[in-house]
Amino acid sequence: MEAFSHLLGGLAVALTPQNLLYCFIGCFWGSIVGVLPGLGPLAGMTLLLPLTFKLDPAGAIIMLSGIFYGAMYGGSTTSILMRIPGEAASVITCIDGYEMARKGRAGAALTIAAVGSFVGGVISVIGLMLVAPRLAQAMLAIGPAAEFVMLTSALLVAGIASSSALSKTLVMIVLGLLLAMIGNDPLTAAPRFTLGFLQLADGLNFAALAIGLFGISEILLSLKLKQDERPRAPSLRELLPTREEVKQASMPTLRGSFIGFIFGVVPGVGHIVSTYASYALEKALSKRPEEFGKGAVAGVAGPETANNATTGSAMIPLLVLGIPAIPVTAVLLSALTVHGVQPGPLLVSEHPQIFWGLIASMLIGNVILVILNLPLVSLFVSILRTPVGYLAPLVLIICIVGVYSVKGSAFDLGVMALAGAGGYFLRLYGYDMSPLLLAFVLGDRIEVSFRRALMISEGDPVIFLQGPAAQTFLFLLVAALAIIAGGAFWRSRKKSAG
Repeated sequence: MEAFSHLLGGLAVALTPQNLLYCFIGCFWGSIVGVLPGLGPLAGMTLLLPLTFKLDPAGAIIMLSGIFYGAMYGGSTTSILMRIPGEAASVITCIDGYEMARKGRAGAALTIAAVGSFVGGVISVIGLMLVAPRLAQAMLAIGPAAEFVMLTSALLVAGIASSSALSKTLVMIVLGLLLAMIGNDPLTAAPRFTLGFLQLADGLNFAALAIGLFGISEILLSLKLKQDERPRAPSLRELLPTREEVKQASMPTLRGSFIGFIFGVVPGVGHIVSTYASYALEKALSKRPEEFGKGAVAGVAGPETANNATTGSAMIPLLVLGIPAIPVTAVLLSALTVHGVQPGPLLVSEHPQIFWGLIASMLIGNVILVILNLPLVSLFVSILRTPVGYLAPLVLIICIVGVYSVKGSAFDLGVMALAGAGGYFLRLYGYDMSPLLLAFVLGDRIEVSFRRALMISEGDPVIFLQGPAAQTFLFLLVAALAIIAGGAFWRSRKKSAG
């Protein structure tokens, strides 16, 4: 009951006119970002990140979160209509969603995906509301040594679970940590790696780096793609699924909600793994597994529900531990720290209006997304028909205005341009930018906790192996690495056998 009383206070924050507007803007922009092939929530959030610096902390996190789960909603549209995933987590929806569209059931597939996403989002927010405060109380006891082990473990697991090869992932992690060291030393204030530029005294501008790595590089990559297929907008009548389709989607929706919530808590796993796990489970439980890949309703309902259920639970490591479990939440972490709010165990008690306001806004945002996405299918289809050559200059202007508006610094525009060029060439050669961004965001905290722990122990590194908290995180790290290694070995065996 205490959680629900706090939720009422959060609703008072989320239902103010300005926060409702921020939630709507985030959901609407996120839906558009999710529809645009290849852009995804991370690029969409970094594009609007500078605009949130002038908002209050609650409004900023509400808008950015709306972009996050809005993009998760919108990503299914192109998957179903064109067999092109709007973002990476919608890849699995292409399989059966597009086949349903070919059978004339595109509208029903869109409705099933939207309703499943709504159910998964609401269940995950309820889980966040119940789990996060209790976990925060338990985390108050950890010291700098355990914090270092926790952050390092999360970074390694998240990095190793990325889409690129292990060697390339480690290169990106090291590069991100090196970039995080640019600026004044956090303990002694001595300048490091500034190359004589006063603009680097406070470190690299996160907005410039993130928009360059994801926004500018995405523009350059999209100009290389050619898309000839043009989608058809389903009529309003076609949006209604049949009674049999509703029956086939009901249980996969519930199972997908719990699968997505569980996978969202694990750093580095997130949406992509949860959608594949849901799809595999539904196929294994199906009485007609031969229908999967040919337009199975469960193949749309389960993964899309798991996709959005992961969104809520991915907030738990961020809000309670201060760890961005996935790259998208790293942007949220940056936005909060800019406003002087440090995510972690004290967030619930010191900034309840932000914590509970965010939870309440996610419930409201899921309702907004259902109202937005289905009637606006025709608008999204029109956007999909726009040639990339017209969209790219508009996105580039948004990038430039967004970065320049933060400090009015031409130097940051140069950082953005260099990051964009570097990100473009790195992505061409198969490097994933996500581990770099995670390492950059966590770099300061990893360094400070490491040095403070050694100061406490007078240089004895054994401190990182002492205490139940540090030992628990080490055990979880070893277990996670063993699972990842076992999965890679099993896939290689299966591939060689096939």
